[in-house]
Amino acid sequence: MAFGVDRSTVTRAIGQVRPLLAGRGFATATGVRLRTLADVFAYAAAEGVTLRMDATEIRVRRPRAGRGGRKAFVSGKARQNTIKSTVISDGTGATLWCGTHRPGRVHDHTAVRIEGIDALLDAYPQVRILVDSGYQGLAKKHPGQVESPPLKLRPGAWEPYRIAYEDKRKQQSSRRIAVEHAIAELKWWRVLQRFTGRRELLPQTVDAVAALVSDRTITW
Repeated sequence: MAFGVDRSTVTRAIGQVRPLLAGRGFATATGVRLRTLADVFAYAAAEGVTLRMDATEIRVRRPRAGRGGRKAFVSGKARQNTIKSTVISDGTGATLWCGTHRPGRVHDHTAVRIEGIDALLDAYPQVRILVDSGYQGLAKKHPGQVESPPLKLRPGAWEPYRIAYEDKRKQQSSRRIAVEHAIAELKWWRVLQRFTGRRELLPQTVDAVAALVSDRTITW
């Protein structure tokens, strides 16, 4: 017990507060709160915001042996059991949305496609998104709207080509880095550095933390 409060009471209070924070949505400078990916696209179209999108992985406990889908959480990139979340920010690094929480084995591109991003890009042709190499397929399907880093050159490429490639890659990275800052703010929270609770509670926990980070970013 701490301060005369039993652990079960604290756990129950967290269970009541978590969904309220997770459903709060994400703050914007206009006062509008964004709760869905469709809200983000409508906001970006109305305000002329270029979006930055990336995925982050959070380590979780490995499912017990014998349980179905045990390998679904093994990330090919992190080589750990993770759950992957997609984060979208604006150019200042303010979190506009966090979602598509999927097991670590699901590819970044697949996660946002399941969320319906292709239809939203078609519905809002004026919206632009900066992404990393994990979304090359999305950039190929929506040229002019989705910008990803240039494809890697083959070994032994001509020196002027290599210099031009590095310059273009660095320029794209410097414009996209705002979303990396948004993800870093989420990872400052210890609970999202390695989640030891029940895996089914992580998506709601991520949304709750992201909503708090969003409020702080706009307030400051």
